[in-house]
Amino acid sequence: MSEKKVLFPIIFLVIIISATKTMGISSNSSRFPTHRLYIKAASIEVAFEPQSLNLKDEAVLEWVSRAERAVEAYYGRFPLNRLLVVLRPTDGRDIEGTTFGGENPSIIISVGRETTEEDLNDDWVMTHEMIHCAFPSVGRPAHAWIEEGIATYVEPLARLRTGDLSPEKVWGDLIHCLPQGLPGPEDQGLDNTQTWGRTYWGGALFCLLADIEIRQRTGNRKGLEDALRGILQNDGNVTFNWELSHALDEGDRATGVPVLKELYQAMRATPVYVDLPTLWHKLGIEIDGDTVTFNDNAPLAPIRRAITEGR
Repeated sequence: MSEKKVLFPIIFLVIIISATKTMGISSNSSRFPTHRLYIKAASIEVAFEPQSLNLKDEAVLEWVSRAERAVEAYYGRFPLNRLLVVLRPTDGRDIEGTTFGGENPSIIISVGRETTEEDLNDDWVMTHEMIHCAFPSVGRPAHAWIEEGIATYVEPLARLRTGDLSPEKVWGDLIHCLPQGLPGPEDQGLDNTQTWGRTYWGGALFCLLADIEIRQRTGNRKGLEDALRGILQNDGNVTFNWELSHALDEGDRATGVPVLKELYQAMRATPVYVDLPTLWHKLGIEIDGDTVTFNDNAPLAPIRRAITEGR
């Protein structure tokens, strides 16, 4: 589970102020050193206590770099000029994260001490949290679904761009998980139903529907990717607080069609049920157990391929 907030915790600010840069700039025996990664015009500082994890430093830094490459592949660039990533060792082997916005954007990742390098290779949390950095804070809790929905929907597509996931894995997971985002009996729309399923997978369903509709209206020339890039291009990142309507307007302006605003009006306060099996059939996605195959003769197969391949 992830969470995006606009406050920077004092305890971590104190830790980082006293940290020593040990990679690429200087080396010291500080208790809580940071490692600086450079990405073109941006930099990421990764802070973690030496020997606090059963992992080599190189494996941890490659994990962070891999997530950054995925985000850059989807958005065309990294969303921030600077970012602090703090790794906090915990018991077990779970990985959980929280993203903080404002003037000092940061990601706090809890990593179990028993986490293996294989766990890092399979991890989605770091990429999910970095995607939060590419969208403005639009207020909680009513609009949490758009922040979490974008991160949930974009994360596998971004990792697909860099070869970390296969198309079969991406679409298979969507088929299995998106039903959790469908409205229940007492649903009152995305803004008014703050359950886990509606927040994460309901938001992801909104993104998928928007992606398909944008591509249908633009002759498959543009998609949600273009809308999100347009928002980011106009300083719509986690360091800023925006009204949701402003973010949707910027996204629609980037695609030239008012899909985001119209879809939001339809889903914000009213439960909208989607016939997912029919949608998968139209997209040309067939699943038998764990085996996913594609039918390129399906009516929406070109849209499915465009979502998969991206720009």
